[in-house]
Formats: sequence, C-alpha cells, structure tokens
Amino acid sequence: MNNGQQSQTDISRLPKELIDWLTKPVTRVLRIEAAAGAVLLLFTLIALFLSNSPWAIPFTEVWETEVGIHIGSLEYGRSLREWINDALMTLFFFVVALELKRELVLGELRNPRIAALSIAAAVGGMLVPALFYLMLQSGQPGQSGWGTVMATDTAFVIGCLALLGTRIPQSLRIFMLSLAIVDDIGAVLVVAIGYGSDIHWKGLAMAAVGIVIVRAMALLGVRSMVIFFLAGGLIWVAVDASGIHATVTGVILGLMTPTSKWVSDERLHAILDQVVAYPPGDHWSGDTEDRKTLRLA
Repeated sequence: MNNGQQSQTDISRLPKELIDWLTKPVTRVLRIEAAAGAVLLLFTLIALFLSNSPWAIPFTEVWETEVGIHIGSLEYGRSLREWINDALMTLFFFVVALELKRELVLGELRNPRIAALSIAAAVGGMLVPALFYLMLQSGQPGQSGWGTVMATDTAFVIGCLALLGTRIPQSLRIFMLSLAIVDDIGAVLVVAIGYGSDIHWKGLAMAAVGIVIVRAMALLGVRSMVIFFLAGGLIWVAVDASGIHATVTGVILGLMTPTSKWVSDERLHAILDQVVAYPPGDHWSGDTEDRKTLRLA
C-alpha cells in the first residue's frame, strides 16, 4: 500500500485519541460473553472467601451501609445490599427480558410448543424444590419458608451459559434462559404475595398508570431514552411502595419494549445516500445541510 492509499484509509476512520489505548482493549474484552461469566465466578469466589474468613463481620457490615436521599423531612434510603438486590437487579431483569422478548417475537420461542416446554419446566423447577423443602421441614419451625427455595439464580444460569459460549446449541441456551426467567418471575410473585408486606393498592395503581403512560409514549413516537428512563424510575418507586418486589418492573418494561422497525431499510439507505452525495469542500464547515444529514444518519 503506497502513502496515498494509506492516507486515504486513515482519513476514512475516526481520529485516534490517547484514551483509545485503554478503552479499546476493555471494549474487546467486554464483547466476549465468557468474560462476564468469568467475572461473576471470580467475585463469587472472593465473596465466599471473605464470608468464611476473619473479615466476615466487616465484609457484612459494608453491605449494610445505609445509602439514600435526605432532604428536609423527605428521606428515602436503604442498605447497599438492598439497593443492589432491588435496583441494580431491576436493570438486570430488564436486559434479560429484552432478550426473551426478542426470542418470543423473532426467535425460537415463537413456536408455542417450545414456549410451553420452557414454562412447564419452570413450573416444575418451582414446585419440586418447594415439595422437597416441605418434606424435610414438616413440623419444623422453618416449614413456612418453602417459598424461598423456588427461585432460580438467573445470573448464575446466564454466567454458566456465557462460559460455555458456542459449545452449546442456541436452542438449549434459549430454553435455559426462558426457563430461568419464568421461574424467577413466578418465585418473585410467590415471595412478594406470600412473604412480603401488605399490598398497598395506591402504589400499585400508580405503577399501572405509569405503565399505561409508557405505552402511550411509545405509540405517540417518543424516542428519548432519558424520558423513558425517568418514567421507568417512577414506576419502580411506585412498585416498590406497593409491597411487591421492585425487580418485577424490569421484567414488565423489558417485555413492553417495541420490536417493530422505526426506520425501514429503504429509508435508511436513502438517508445514507444523502450523506455521500455531498462532495468535500468549503461548505463542510458550520451548521450546513450536509452536516444535518450526517447527524440524522
């Protein structure tokens, strides 16, 4: 390749910055699915070690640190552990529900028989552990805790699937993912209804109104991620106040996400054709039509 060709290749790419030396390797690692499973496994081992070491008490106290907002008489807070379990896990379930929605609309779960198999397996995954628990704890003080063994740890299921990567068929991956999600949703509802605090119907009604508003925004064509994020946050607060486990919010909003195209392939190609139609020259500086088209693309 001569100097002219090299120069043309360089100018067709984004300019390089010093921060790229750090961000590009990290981005490449994060694109490897097995990396997420490895990180999960690593921190699980670290947590197990700390929990069974002389630092167990300080380690536990860290997770009980209160974090929240205090403005005048308004106070909203909870422990760091609860923020992770209730808030960050909501985002986790949102992302997982997005993948499930994709499979229901475009993937293998479009087939009712395959979807029914996952649901039946999830129901069995809830009932069998609960029955074993009742058999072992019959007449014991812990008998009423049967609902706590019903949940599948979806994070570990996904972590194991990521570690195996392409060595397992896609159909098995989808089956395990959908099974874990349905199992978790059922278990969360059982725990929320059977073990949670009294249901506050006012909070539940506010959450329902928020869900209707989110649906209306999607139908009206609102595309701002900031607005949807704020609406989702308000729904999360309402569900949390209702006494139901707030992570259900992530599942509901994930399954509500539209799957239809907003921009057709024909329109996208027409926009890109407009971008390349402008020849380079002095008119490229400033807020010109070609720059507006480029931002649109």
